[in-house]
Amino acid sequence: MSVQNSNSEPKKDMPGKDSARPTVLLSAMHLEDKSILERLGITGNVIVINQCDKNDDETYAEKERTVRFVSSTERGLSKSRNLAVSLAEGGICVYCDNDVKYHDDYESRIMKAYARHTDADIIVFFVKRPERSKPVKEGDSRLGYLRSMKIFSPEISFKKESLKRAGLRMDEDFGAGARYGMGEENIFLFDAIKKGLSVWYVGEEIASLIPTKSTWFNGYSPGFFRNRGAGYYRMSGLLFPFLVMQFAIRKRGLYAKDGIGMFSAVKYMLEGKKEYVSSHDLRNR
Repeated sequence: MSVQNSNSEPKKDMPGKDSARPTVLLSAMHLEDKSILERLGITGNVIVINQCDKNDDETYAEKERTVRFVSSTERGLSKSRNLAVSLAEGGICVYCDNDVKYHDDYESRIMKAYARHTDADIIVFFVKRPERSKPVKEGDSRLGYLRSMKIFSPEISFKKESLKRAGLRMDEDFGAGARYGMGEENIFLFDAIKKGLSVWYVGEEIASLIPTKSTWFNGYSPGFFRNRGAGYYRMSGLLFPFLVMQFAIRKRGLYAKDGIGMFSAVKYMLEGKKEYVSSHDLRNR
C-alpha cells in the first residue's frame, strides 16, 4: 500500500519516541477526526490506520507522545494491522480496535510484564468483555495452542523486531473485511507458536470493551461455520478434526438456538475447509 504523506519523516526531537513506551496500533474506519484517542484512553504513542476514502499520512507531537494518523483506501482489518506494524519504529506494540477503553496505567502494566519476561516475543493481556469477565488464567504462564483460541486481537502485544525476525504477520485472508471474516488473531498466535516464538499470557487487565454492536458476528449461520472451518484448517491442518469437533460440541447449545444441528455445523465447517483449500490451490497454479 502507498499513502500520500504530508509529513512522512517525524522530527528527531519529537517527544514520545522512547522505545520504553508501548505503541498502540489502532485500526478503525471512517474516522472524521482524532477525538477517538481520548475516548479510548490512549495516552501514549499511537499509530492510527483509518480505512476511509482517501490516502494521507500525518505525524505530529502531542502531550509528550507521538501520533501517526494514516488514512488509507485499502480495506480489511488484517491489512490495517499489517500496515500499522510496518510503520511502527520498533519496541513494544499492542493491537487496538475502536471499541477498547484502556485503563490509566496500561502502559506501565505492559512494560512491567516485559521486564518480568525478558525472553517474551509476544505477551497476551486481558481485556474485559461481555463474554469473558475474567482472564483465561490468573497470573503469568506460557500460552499454548488451546488457550490461544480464547484470545482476541486487542489483548495481543509484541516486540516488532520479533515479528520481523520470524516473518510473522496477520493473514490477510482472515478478519473483518476479508474473505473469511474471523479468526485472524488465533491464526497469528498459532503461527507464532509454530515458529518457536516465546508467547506469554499475563492475566492483567489493561482495558475493557466498550459495548457496541458486533461488526462481524450476526448469529450462527452456515457462512459463520464455513468461515470457522477455513480458519481452523489454516490454523492447523493436523488438528483440524479436533478443532472442528470441540467447537461443534462446546457451542451446540448456542447454535441450536439458530436452528442448526451438530451434524450441519460440522458439515458447514468441512465445506469451509474445502473452499479454502480449493481457493489456495487455484492461486498456486
